Amino acid sequence: MNEKSTRFFKLIRDFLTVYLPGQKAASPNTIKSYRESLNLLLEYVCNRNGIHLGKLSFDYLSKEVVEHFLDYLEKERHCGISTRNHRLACIRSFVKYAGARSIDVQACFNDLRSIPLKKEAKSAIISYFTESALKTILEQPNVKTKKGLRNLFFMILMYDTGARNQELLDLRLGDFHFEGKSPYVFVTGKGGKTRLVPIMPKTVEHFKKYKAAFHPDLASDNHIFYIERKGERFAMSPDNTERFIRKYGIAAHKINPDVPESLHPHMFRHSRSMHLYRSGMPMVLLVEWLGHAQITTTLVYANADTEMKRNAIEKATSRLNPLVSGDIDYLEWEDDEAIIRQLYGLS
Repeated sequence: MNEKSTRFFKLIRDFLTVYLPGQKAASPNTIKSYRESLNLLLEYVCNRNGIHLGKLSFDYLSKEVVEHFLDYLEKERHCGISTRNHRLACIRSFVKYAGARSIDVQACFNDLRSIPLKKEAKSAIISYFTESALKTILEQPNVKTKKGLRNLFFMILMYDTGARNQELLDLRLGDFHFEGKSPYVFVTGKGGKTRLVPIMPKTVEHFKKYKAAFHPDLASDNHIFYIERKGERFAMSPDNTERFIRKYGIAAHKINPDVPESLHPHMFRHSRSMHLYRSGMPMVLLVEWLGHAQITTTLVYANADTEMKRNAIEKATSRLNPLVSGDIDYLEWEDDEAIIRQLYGLS
């Protein structure tokens, strides 16, 4: 590493380990989000320039590079606009911090500050799959292998709980509660907010099979989903889950065209929400189940469901209505100019 690279990484370290937790009092999940954003950016820059990580410096963080990175997030990683804007905000925050401590980085911050946040469409399009598609997706993992068993349970649990990808990866054994007749999972969401999410009996059965294979010991603080590296366990990363879900989506789409071509983890949350809403779950309960702070966030499911709107309109429209019967009697006064003028406000 040269002098520029060393200073670059020291500022990253101080930003993540001193500034965010000490001066900003950021939560562990917030710090993790900043770390993931910077890791994604650095990996992209390395791949784009064909260089090793240790060679990076602020010289590589031009406006053009960051704009291409944001497009990459949307087009290749299938991130939503809100995620794209969040990644940009994290990068800006770091470069602003670095610019306050090194005058020659200030120009880099001024450059990145001119990148606008991308506007979201007022009526967001919700990507979700049918229950038929879900069946095809869940048939893809090879459950005779340990990894296939893990991946199947992850997708089942993600759909049943409607949890976000990171929320599921943060789960520990102690978060599962099966006492009594109502098993549930204790989920920690954005801002450290917690919620109790009921799970179906079949999900409990899948959990027991998974636990027997992956957690024969009963340490309640173990991450439920993990990877092993050199004999040590580490929590699984979002990249890992995105990778195998994308793979299963491609395979399932070839069998069932109802499966979206670009399957991603958040689609399980959207799909479960739509299925519950269509089955009659009141909006106020759906808000609580999803862990949304405001009902306006959840209303996107109601706005997106044109099929429910169509069914409601059809039920509310009389069978005698011409839109239903198709019978239209052309009126005898169609050539009466006086009536036409009255009807259309011309007289």
